[in-house]
Amino acid sequence: MTATRIAIVGVGKIARDQHIPAIEASPDLTLTATASRNGQVDGIPAYPDIDAMLAAEPDLQAISLCQPPSARHAAARSAIAAGKHVFLEKPPGATLSDVEDLCAAADAAGVVLFASWHSRWAAAVEPARDWLASRTIRSVEIAWKEDVRKWHPGQDWIWQPGGFGVFDPGINALSILTRILSGPVRLEAATMEVPANRASPIAAELTMRSAGGAPIHAVFDWRQTGPQSWDISVETDGGTLVLADGGNRLTIDGAPHDVPADREYPALYDRFAKLIAEGRSDVDLAPLTLVADAFMVGARVTTDAFED
Repeated sequence: MTATRIAIVGVGKIARDQHIPAIEASPDLTLTATASRNGQVDGIPAYPDIDAMLAAEPDLQAISLCQPPSARHAAARSAIAAGKHVFLEKPPGATLSDVEDLCAAADAAGVVLFASWHSRWAAAVEPARDWLASRTIRSVEIAWKEDVRKWHPGQDWIWQPGGFGVFDPGINALSILTRILSGPVRLEAATMEVPANRASPIAAELTMRSAGGAPIHAVFDWRQTGPQSWDISVETDGGTLVLADGGNRLTIDGAPHDVPADREYPALYDRFAKLIAEGRSDVDLAPLTLVADAFMVGARVTTDAFED
């Protein structure tokens, strides 16, 4: 089978660290072009923007969008109008209505739209989901704390309206949460700490509840120094399950469980290639909905100014 010709829009840190290596390793995809204001890939045709790329590369079949979420809707619309399948880095858009519009446009155009929640493909997530399926959830605790200076250096867009702030990593935890629990998760309350000189939160605390009524508490913080924390603890009637290291390590009642080798982004692109072959889209809005609810009902507390 001929490999799908794919392009990347937005050649930044996440594209270089994850997307490009995953595409290069895929037997089903071949990187054919890039569009970016500031980056390019050696040996691959590069264009300043998606419209220039689409005009010059009519044989492209798919586009992977890796720019900030505020720019993603317009780029995705251009790709869909040109008949290309679209891979959306997380979060899939700046707003729920953005993504709903893209779903309708992709369906009308007969192309595939894939909202890629990469943390759901961490090695221990599916084993955790399988173990929890036959147990009653009593409570969930989430601690997602990291150093923004380490992981997002100089990325001012993250602090602007539509940039998500600490929810940029926090939505990874919510994507895992909504994958491992059966039924919908409902947000009840939220508090967001917003630096005096920024528009988006640097920390947040969420109170949620599972479909079965179990309380869920989450703390997101971008001011963590030293060891980073990406942990989800689930208390059940059959013991305590802990997903650590962003979903890559699993223990039950303190005992480690074997999990498959980590291949988050390669697995995402395997999924995208399969969706293209099957001609169907995959867009789950549950994690983005919880973030939107937090912004709608959450209390905003001003905290100290933050400088990168």
